[in-house]
Amino acid sequence: QVQLVESGGGLVQAGGSLRLSCAASGIHFSLYAMGWYRPAPGKQRELVATINTGGRIIYADYVKGRFTISRDNAKNTVYLQMNSLKPEDTAVYYCNVKGTTYWGQGTQVTVSP
Repeated sequence: QVQLVESGGGLVQAGGSLRLSCAASGIHFSLYAMGWYRPAPGKQRELVATINTGGRIIYADYVKGRFTISRDNAKNTVYLQMNSLKPEDTAVYYCNVKGTTYWGQGTQVTVSP
């Protein structure tokens, strides 16, 4: 059974930082690209960042220079370091095994002005 468990969300003031983690189990983690997503108007979820098995990374334009995605295959975990947070970053953040319907339960990030 595949499980993705996100953690690290919380309440932070604008300009602050948070580090999200997504721990995976039930899959051969190192064989899969992983992604972080959040809800968006008119969409179910929009891409925040993805990292493939070779470490290639894609960021949404609105997080470039502020967020960093990384992975630790030994820990079956993908991270999202979020710096210079803005109120518009407030959302539930979900991790996903790319190309599958495996999603975590989400972790809430709230950024106050």
